[in-house]
Amino acid sequence: MDWKISDIDEIFSIDLAERDGLITVSSINIDGQDTELPEVIISNLDDRSRVSVDINGNLRFAHVAKVGDKWWIHYDGDIFTISELEKGVKSSDKMEGGLSAPMPGTVLDVMVREGQRVREGQPLMTMEAMKMEHRILAPKAGEVISINFNQGERVDMGSVLVELGD
Repeated sequence: MDWKISDIDEIFSIDLAERDGLITVSSINIDGQDTELPEVIISNLDDRSRVSVDINGNLRFAHVAKVGDKWWIHYDGDIFTISELEKGVKSSDKMEGGLSAPMPGTVLDVMVREGQRVREGQPLMTMEAMKMEHRILAPKAGEVISINFNQGERVDMGSVLVELGD
């Protein structure tokens, strides 16, 4: 997923892995450059607005809130606003036109049907992952060829959710 942090010019691409309710940051890329990172594990606490962040065994807490399409994060005395830049993740070339799940999660809503024409940026599906909602948007105008998951179904990271044609 690509993210933009307010007041910082770089674009951050972050790969996350979910296992047993814990999120691990597996890689981070800043403006196309891989960055070495410490072991980072994020877990949700009972209060939905609070998460624990373990960086190399150093435990801290963050308060998070989603307002519109922005995440507000209060961490270690600083406040960050983060916007997701993702328009839907394109799958590999062998599945050209497909959109894949950015991380493991559950489909909350399917907003289109097979055969429907869509415009670029139109919401196709909403999924929940890590207690956050992720909108899958059409990266281009086209026709919905197939919808591979229904509301309530669990998906793995990289699963092709929707296929678009011209």
